[in-house]
Amino acid sequence: MPRSRTNTRPRPADYAGRHRIDSGEAELVADRDDPGGWSVLVNGAPSSYVHLDDPTRLDYEYMQWTGHVLDAIGEAGTPVRAVHVGGAACTLARYVAATRPGSRQTVFEVDAALVTLMRQAFALRSVPGLRLRTGDGLQGLAGLDDGGADVVVRDAFDGARVPRHLTTVRFHAEVARVLTEDGVYVGNVADTSDVRESRAEAAAAAAVFEQVALVAEPGQLRGRRYGNVVIVASRAPLPEDVLVRRLAGGAVRARYVPPDRVRELIAGVHPTPDPPAE
Repeated sequence: MPRSRTNTRPRPADYAGRHRIDSGEAELVADRDDPGGWSVLVNGAPSSYVHLDDPTRLDYEYMQWTGHVLDAIGEAGTPVRAVHVGGAACTLARYVAATRPGSRQTVFEVDAALVTLMRQAFALRSVPGLRLRTGDGLQGLAGLDDGGADVVVRDAFDGARVPRHLTTVRFHAEVARVLTEDGVYVGNVADTSDVRESRAEAAAAAAVFEQVALVAEPGQLRGRRYGNVVIVASRAPLPEDVLVRRLAGGAVRARYVPPDRVRELIAGVHPTPDPPAE
């Protein structure tokens, strides 16, 4: 890995290739079809896509859906206080900084070597209002004040799955404590065709939040494919009309599953239990 230095602009080309990180290996790959695009792979799996010239470009389906949720929070274009659990190249944090100038954001990323690499390659210190912290997401949330965030986004993975302790009732209760009364939680789940993981997480969220919705590609919800499901939760009513319209008209069509339907889907489903204390 090149020597650390403070960049005022992204220089991913200086860091192209593979790097050892705490959790294994990260690789920076240039987009052959677009000189401004860069992919970040962690242990061979796509983790982030960053476009140097356009921070509002979200290539992954679930990130586009998350972007629609972020856009629907409060008044469009106004600053928000955001917390991200899981960061990598901070694609969503860069999106918020660009679409909501003046926002204050904290990103928790557990892999210290990955944090260093991303800071250097993508000049994350130069993103206005962004603080990137090394540490476990649940522990990071525990250190934040009550009601200090308008939105919490969880996009953290250990391999192909979300770390278990970031899926439980305890985790969602910590998220709710950090959010304002009308704050919104957005969680990304990689799920199989039976949406078992999503339903268990939705059950955990529903133990804390009055409103829990799901967003996914229609085929995923019909049991036809593996893919991402986005959980959206709040103690206040969600902006359903706006979300339905934006998701239906997006580049990748997605279905919004409202809270009433989610309650039917999770009936009898047990939330993921908290791991035993070490």
